[in-house]
Amino acid sequence: MLITTSDQITEKKIAKTIGYVKGSSARARNAAADVFASIKNIIGGEVEEYSRLLQQTRDQAVERMVKDAEEKGANAIVCFRIQSSTIAQGASEVVAYGTGVILED
Repeated sequence: MLITTSDQITEKKIAKTIGYVKGSSARARNAAADVFASIKNIIGGEVEEYSRLLQQTRDQAVERMVKDAEEKGANAIVCFRIQSSTIAQGASEVVAYGTGVILED
């Protein structure tokens, strides 16, 4: 699946616009990560546990967006965007979305 943030794909023609496609994932941090984060707040540095958690959440949201696009018959996604938000204390949601399209070969 070709995914791009632009509204066109160089040297490709969009034959049909399928429409909005999306995927989301919500995750909560765990107690062990909170302990390491507290230490990092004192000494500084990257909180790697949170970075890994957010990367896994982003990856899952994109996978779900691709699945949604495939189920709707798209072979590419243009205008791709991703955003995150806090949905509860210690929990975040990541939403991946774009426009599903069919590219000519």
